[in-house]
Amino acid sequence: MDLGGRSGEMGVFAAVIEHGSLSAAGRALGLTTSAISRVLARIERRLGVRLLIRTTRSLSLTTEGQAYFRAARRILADLAEVEDEIADQASPRGRVRVTASLAYGRLHVVPMLGEFTRRHPGILVDLNLSDQVVDVLGGQADVAIRFGQLADSPLTARKLGETGRVVVASPDYLARHGTPLTPEDLFEHNCISFSFRRAEPGWPFRHDGKDMALSVTGTIEANSGEAIAQLAREGVGVARIGTFAVQDDLASGRLVPLLEEFNPQDREPLHALFVGGSTMPARVRVLVDFIAERIVRDRGATP
Repeated sequence: MDLGGRSGEMGVFAAVIEHGSLSAAGRALGLTTSAISRVLARIERRLGVRLLIRTTRSLSLTTEGQAYFRAARRILADLAEVEDEIADQASPRGRVRVTASLAYGRLHVVPMLGEFTRRHPGILVDLNLSDQVVDVLGGQADVAIRFGQLADSPLTARKLGETGRVVVASPDYLARHGTPLTPEDLFEHNCISFSFRRAEPGWPFRHDGKDMALSVTGTIEANSGEAIAQLAREGVGVARIGTFAVQDDLASGRLVPLLEEFNPQDREPLHALFVGGSTMPARVRVLVDFIAERIVRDRGATP
């Protein structure tokens, strides 16, 4: 430990108080008791006051010593924070908590993380996949990947891409219940919907050049896009879902797109949400930059 500077002296003084004795502080710092004693004497000579009252059995602070100890802890904490920030800018490190929906996270975020951690081995990615909204502003996550229109918020939003949505059902379901040919035919079908509130009041369609929102009903609602896609694959009913969540099912024929001529081709934006500004940690910035870079490289967030 460098004992020549004021910060080094403060560190020794604080260690003595925190460990309760010169010998314990010396063991913690790798210094001899005599070296610790010389540092304390040097501080007291420079200040011209007594900071510690030492006996063979106890150690206590004078009033001046209490003030010096409080100041030393504050200064040492500020110094450590500044050094951490500078080191973080040079080589980002630390934990980044990321949240994304189950489907998008599994299909798109998870495949990115291997490359990211190879680039930035000092960063620990704490991934939370959930279709529940996580409070970034409240400190529950550092970065949230979200679809849909955003409410007004002090959070910084970086657009990553967008996705379309599609009405689907399994071949088995259609064989048993018939294929809807117009949006109104859905009134005769079991429609699987999201249980949480969405921006549109119903399923949007464009019929005869006019936009409409159809209020559909069914026997199951779910708060997970993955669950809705699985229910559709199982032949439970008709679903309207983000294309990214069912692109493999559409390609394989496990699900069939329906009513495409009435599809309004609405696009749902994808954003990364985070607390921006001058205090934004470098580890958060490099993760958001990486996700945006990968999405661009892969030609869009989703189909």
